[in-house]
Amino acid sequence: MATATLFRVFLRRQTPGLRTRFSQQQRRANSSNSGTEPPKPKRQDDPIPVPNTVATIPLWQRLGPLTRAAEGYARAQRKRPLTTQFVSSLVIYFCADLSAQNMSGNEYDPERTARSLIIGAISSIPSYKWFIFLSQNFNYASRLLSLGTKVVVNQVCFTPIFNSYFFGMQAFLAGDNFEQIIERIRRTVPVSIVNSCKLWPAVTAFSFSFIPMEYRSVFSGVIAVGWQTYLSFLNRQAEVLEEAEEAEERAHPGEKARAVQDIAVHKGAVKMEA
Repeated sequence: MATATLFRVFLRRQTPGLRTRFSQQQRRANSSNSGTEPPKPKRQDDPIPVPNTVATIPLWQRLGPLTRAAEGYARAQRKRPLTTQFVSSLVIYFCADLSAQNMSGNEYDPERTARSLIIGAISSIPSYKWFIFLSQNFNYASRLLSLGTKVVVNQVCFTPIFNSYFFGMQAFLAGDNFEQIIERIRRTVPVSIVNSCKLWPAVTAFSFSFIPMEYRSVFSGVIAVGWQTYLSFLNRQAEVLEEAEEAEERAHPGEKARAVQDIAVHKGAVKMEA
């Protein structure tokens, strides 16, 4: 009997402490859960999570050494854009001239390569600034309209000016006079503009659509090697034609003078009849 009485007294003394401890733990649990939202019930149309899902990497970033080289070029382009563009232009024009001379089958002419390097060095920065301007302008709500405008503006404005500069400088650095420079431009520029319409609109559209800004110079540079090879080859054809005409004039010096005299006599006879 005395033992039961002592046990009841012990429980009465311990019950307030247990209640206090339980209420403190309950308050801590409520405070920790107050900042979290209750879990939302899952819907039937929610996608089932797939473990070990890897994000798709673009193909041009999975080409091993080529990817690393392109990334290195992109870093240099971001840090020193003008220097990188200048050196890139020299490499492009050097490779293009070597390719054109190899296609011609003639002996290597270092002076011709030097002319190409000078032309590439002078045009490198203006060409780079032009394409920066083109990428920052003519941006409309319609992506197709923006792309079409950039392509048309590039073909109408840049291509004729650049091709005239290229062939004119080739003739000027070769020592031709003003009339010969104009004749070189007349023979080469129209043909080059027509052929550029078969290549560069597609290249420009693809570049502005899919190539990131820092990699556009690499992409255009690869295409430009082939294009500059064609321009150098076309310029050499014009040079050969001019040399043949000069040789023919030296072989028959009096024929041109007689032809001019005959034309003048014919015009005089027509005037007298009138």
